[in-house]
Amino acid sequence: MAFRAKIFHIVILGIVGIIVIFYSSFFNGPVLVYHIETDQNENITVNTTKDVPVSAKLKETNQPISPESSVIQTIPLKTNNDNVTLDKTVQGIPTEHLYQSGYDIPNVDLCPGLGAKLKVVVGIMSAPSHQEARMAIRQTWGHYALRKDVVLGFIVGMSKTASMNDITTEESTVYGDIIRGNFIDSYDNLTLKTISYLEWVDNYCSQAHYILKTDDDMFINFTKLLSFIDKHQKHERTIFGRLAKKWKPIRNRKSKYFVSPKQFSHSVFPDFTTGPAYLFTGDIVHDMYTNALKTTYLKLEDVFTTGIVAQSINVKRIHINEFINKRIPFNVCNIKKSISIHMIKFHEQFDLWKKLLDGRSKCK
Repeated sequence: MAFRAKIFHIVILGIVGIIVIFYSSFFNGPVLVYHIETDQNENITVNTTKDVPVSAKLKETNQPISPESSVIQTIPLKTNNDNVTLDKTVQGIPTEHLYQSGYDIPNVDLCPGLGAKLKVVVGIMSAPSHQEARMAIRQTWGHYALRKDVVLGFIVGMSKTASMNDITTEESTVYGDIIRGNFIDSYDNLTLKTISYLEWVDNYCSQAHYILKTDDDMFINFTKLLSFIDKHQKHERTIFGRLAKKWKPIRNRKSKYFVSPKQFSHSVFPDFTTGPAYLFTGDIVHDMYTNALKTTYLKLEDVFTTGIVAQSINVKRIHINEFINKRIPFNVCNIKKSISIHMIKFHEQFDLWKKLLDGRSKCK
């Protein structure tokens, strides 16, 4: 009986020893850090993650935790429950707390000589998966990038999937026209995308005379655009586009466009140019970028950039009829009279391009 007790005691000690060795090696080994890919714009803590569903995606990064890291950049936060949004930007967060400067793909060679000889820089807001839209633009109105006085680049963010990021990297290697910022590409981060564009121009193309911000579902009539620029050479500190006046913030929390009083306390937005396409003078880029970082974050990119930020630094906004930031009938005269046309599917770019080049049609 005593012999059995002794054997049992030895077995117990052995098990305890194994547990101690395992415990020690686990906590002395490399720590795997996990980022929760949700839609919330704040640092991850126990309190902010305790209510996140188990099904939230985890990304293993094998890197040390840095208190300075900007979690919003790797994590636009959203749970799989549509009724539970973890977006804390509605509490009123300065944009500089959300924006991480720099680029995963900078493509600095796009703009030689800081753009001193450029007439216009064109930044096309795109999404990583929109390869067909980018290719259609390259094969149609994007041809104007071959001119020495024009620079054209596609502004994208990081995808949540590594394979998509790899595809975008390969595309950039082939075409050299993609600028990828340090933020997750999502609707809620459109403002960060425009700020990334402003930073890029400020750093690498600061002497360009005019800057166009547009989207990859737009058709740009470059002949009309360049003619407009030639006629407005003397303008300073100005944004041209489709002017929206006296728009009111939506206070309904269920709305996609909800704006809380902490984000914007006034009852009416400043006049702003609508987001699909607007043109601005290069002399405001630095001020727009630096003041955007100091401004309370708003995911409504056009309101934020061309309204709130522009007004804070006394930038003029001028309405131009030729910026047609909506879908219109694709007749030749409509196309030739417009600077921009919105809601263009990638395969429609070729039809509009052909009609624009049609020399037979006469328009009044």
